[in-house]
Amino acid sequence: MADPRRQVPRTDVLLAAPELRSGIAHLGRAVVKGIIRDAQERARRGEIAPGEVLAEVRRTLPGTASSLQPVINATGIIVHTNLGRAPLSAAAVDAVVTAAGNTDVEFDLSSGTRARRGRGAREALLAAVPEAGDAHVVNNNAAALALAALALAQGREIVISRGELVAIGDGFRLPELMESTGARLREVGTTNRTTLDDYASAVGENTAFVLKVHPSNFAVTGFVQSVDAAALSALDVPLVVDVGSGLLRRDSALPREPDVRSTLRAGAALVTASGDKLLGGPQAGLIFGDAALVQRLARHPLARALRTDKLTLAALEATVCGPRPPVSQALHAQLADLRARADDMAAQLREAEPNVGVVDSTAMVGGGGAPEEVLPSVALSLPERYGPALRLGTPPIVGRVSDRRCLLDLRTIDPLRDHQVVLAVRGAS
Repeated sequence: MADPRRQVPRTDVLLAAPELRSGIAHLGRAVVKGIIRDAQERARRGEIAPGEVLAEVRRTLPGTASSLQPVINATGIIVHTNLGRAPLSAAAVDAVVTAAGNTDVEFDLSSGTRARRGRGAREALLAAVPEAGDAHVVNNNAAALALAALALAQGREIVISRGELVAIGDGFRLPELMESTGARLREVGTTNRTTLDDYASAVGENTAFVLKVHPSNFAVTGFVQSVDAAALSALDVPLVVDVGSGLLRRDSALPREPDVRSTLRAGAALVTASGDKLLGGPQAGLIFGDAALVQRLARHPLARALRTDKLTLAALEATVCGPRPPVSQALHAQLADLRARADDMAAQLREAEPNVGVVDSTAMVGGGGAPEEVLPSVALSLPERYGPALRLGTPPIVGRVSDRRCLLDLRTIDPLRDHQVVLAVRGAS
C-alpha cells in the first residue's frame, strides 16, 4: 500500500491553485506558504486527509498578514497592558486607515513646501489643554521623561522623592532610566513621607529640575505624606510632573487621578503623560508646558529618534478631537446598563449552557492607572472549562477565572460585540 504521506500535495502545486490567488495577493506568498506547510504537516501526521489540504489552507488563511489577532477583552481590566492597552475609537481607526497611504504629514498643500510634522495632533492637544504654551509628542511616556532629562539635566541633578522611584513595567525602573541620560538623581525624604523642606534643602545651583512622579501602578497607605505640585512649583527651579495615565482633564469617575490641565495650573513647567492609557489613544508620550522648554526638548538631537509615525499622529488627533473613546465609555458605563446586557446574553445562552449566570463583579482601570479605584461591574458566570475554550476560539475571548468559574466582565466588552460573545459561548458549550 502506498504511503499516504506521499499523497500530500506539493507546495508548488498548492501555491498555483486558483483558489489561493486572492489570498496570496492579499497576504503575500510567504504567509500563504507557511500556512500550506502547516496543513501539509497535519496531513502527514494523519490529522487530515491529503485531499483536504487545500481546503484546510483556505479555512485557516488569516484576515491580515500580521500575526496579531483581535481579542475580546472580558477581563474587567479596562486598560490591559497584555492586550494592547487602550482600544482605539472607530474615529481613530478610520484616521489610521486614511493615513496609511501618502499624506500631508510634513507638507503644506497650499504653499507646496515643507510643514511642521504632526501639526494637527499638536493643535488638537493644545486646544484640549489651553494651559500649555506648547506640546510635543514622542513614542511613549518613558521617552518623554528621558528626553526631559537629556535636554535639561545631563550632567546635573534631578531632585525626586524616594517614594516616587517607581518601577515602570517589564523590569524597567525610573531611576535607571533617568540616570542613563547622564543626569544624577538627588533622592529626598523617605519611602512613605517626604516634606517640602526635604525638597528645599536639596535644591541648589546644580539642580536642573524637581521631578514629581505619580505612582500610577501602586498605592502607599497609612502613615504617608507627599508634596503636591502647587507647593513644589514655589521652589526656584522648574517642576516636571509625570502624571502617568494620561487624563487631560479631571474625570468624575477617577477623583484621585491627577490630570494635565490641573497640574499645569498648579505651576508645573512641564507635564508628561501616556497616550494609550486613560486618554484612550495610541501609544505615545505627551509633553505639555512652557513653550521655551517644550521647544528645547523638541530640538534636542534625540527627539528625532523618539518621534512618532504618521499613524500614531493620526490616531492621537482623532482620539483627542473625536467622540468618546472606548476607555472612557467603559469607565462611565452605567451599572444598570451592564446588568441589562448580561441578563439578555444569559437568556440567549441558557438553552446551550444551563449553568450560565449573571453575577456582581469588580473592574479595574489597569495599565498603570488609578490603582486604588475599584469599579462595580457585572459579569456572565460560566463553568471554568469555558476559560481556555473561549481563549482559543475565533475571535479569542479573554475572561478571568474566579472560584472555579469563568467570568466575562461586561464593563470591558464592547456592546457591539455582545453577539460575538454569545455565539462563541454557544460554540464552546
